[in-house]
Amino acid sequence: MDSFELTKISGAVLSAMLLMFAPKTLADLKGEGHGASHEKPLAGYVLPVAAAKPEAGAAGAPAAAAFDPAAVTKLLAAAKLENGEATFKRCSACHAVDKSAKSGTGPNLWGLVGRKMGSRADFAGYSEAIKAKGGEWTYADLAAFLHNPKGWMPGTKMAVAVTDDAELADLLAYLRTLSDAPVALP
Repeated sequence: MDSFELTKISGAVLSAMLLMFAPKTLADLKGEGHGASHEKPLAGYVLPVAAAKPEAGAAGAPAAAAFDPAAVTKLLAAAKLENGEATFKRCSACHAVDKSAKSGTGPNLWGLVGRKMGSRADFAGYSEAIKAKGGEWTYADLAAFLHNPKGWMPGTKMAVAVTDDAELADLLAYLRTLSDAPVALP
């Protein structure tokens, strides 16, 4: 067999493959093929898609209950410190809690409950919103902030939220212990 014969055979095989794969590829490029379906992927991990939230007041759609910080503060007496400490592990990526530790990405949280908002001297990254808020951190303020940081204080840089009331109460009870003189429970 000479090289011309091999070239013809190779050309025939490649042409056959082109005819087999070209229609599917063209259909995928046009968005009509199987690969274009977002409902049934070919393979791999299916990314979760958030369901559209019904608008408040829409027919048949119940309005979402507003968050009540007082409900969380009522849970503080029965809060479990070990659960709060476990929840805090998510926060420890940005926040230190040792009394002598320097602030990191976020301010050190030692003595947070009862401390003036935006006042930690070794942390320069406070948002203008938190500096302007004023006042001291109360349990109710912390509950509202930690439940929805950007909703309670627009402009804040904090993005992590704790939305479960019991978990939030456990976290607040743990944060309370990070002080020389813990603030009394409400």
